[in-house]
Amino acid sequence: MIILKSPREIEKMRLAGRLVADVLEMVADTAAVGVTTKELDERAERMMREGGGVPAFKGYQPEFIKSGPFPATLCTSVNSEVVHGIPDGRPLEEGDLLSVDTGVELDGYFGDAAITIVVGDGSIEARFLADVTRRALEAAIGMCRPGNHLSDVSHAVQEVAESEGYSVVRRFVGHGIGTSMHEDPPISNYGEPGKGPVLKPGMVLAIEPMVNMGTWEVDASPDYWRVCTKDGSLSAHFEHTIAITEGGPDVLTASGGEGGL
Repeated sequence: MIILKSPREIEKMRLAGRLVADVLEMVADTAAVGVTTKELDERAERMMREGGGVPAFKGYQPEFIKSGPFPATLCTSVNSEVVHGIPDGRPLEEGDLLSVDTGVELDGYFGDAAITIVVGDGSIEARFLADVTRRALEAAIGMCRPGNHLSDVSHAVQEVAESEGYSVVRRFVGHGIGTSMHEDPPISNYGEPGKGPVLKPGMVLAIEPMVNMGTWEVDASPDYWRVCTKDGSLSAHFEHTIAITEGGPDVLTASGGEGGL
């Protein structure tokens, strides 16, 4: 069931989203050659708690994962890792493609967003993949208007990614969000336009393109958390939490919380 949010609830979610945006901005400023993802994770958790929030990912465990709850505040996925990478003590290296996904609970409401960072100068290919993935998210956000269908959002991601010769991950999806991190509806990153639920004011969606340089197929690690591209190609990931309003999309995880990208 899709739960519509009131204007008051959306403002509460904006506060959670602003804290997520601030944390990701800190991560982007801090990630550099020699820094470990564990260090980024520790700083992120401290920043969230000082802001009055609770890390939404730490301790999260879906029923189908039997290996234990997620142990960190950030998902840090490097190079061929698509999502759910666990922060560790390996120093980041020149050219690494680092995708960082995180969420926060603040006053009972959730925010969720992701960015991809090129460490150091990086390659032209890595930078272009990250840029295309960001543009796919922007195109999807542009479809978040009352009267459009949910699959219009999904199709926008696929169209941008595949027009550049890339593929979109099909095994993992975006989701609704509110007083729970994951709510209906699931949001694929591919599909025909004009299908599925009609978008209405009050819907809040976490849209998250995952775009691979090679195949769309992925493999999960034995503990299921870490997911990598099947062919070892690079992967990028961007995400925003979006409220559907009468006037169009409102980006709740925008930097500064002003509704822009």
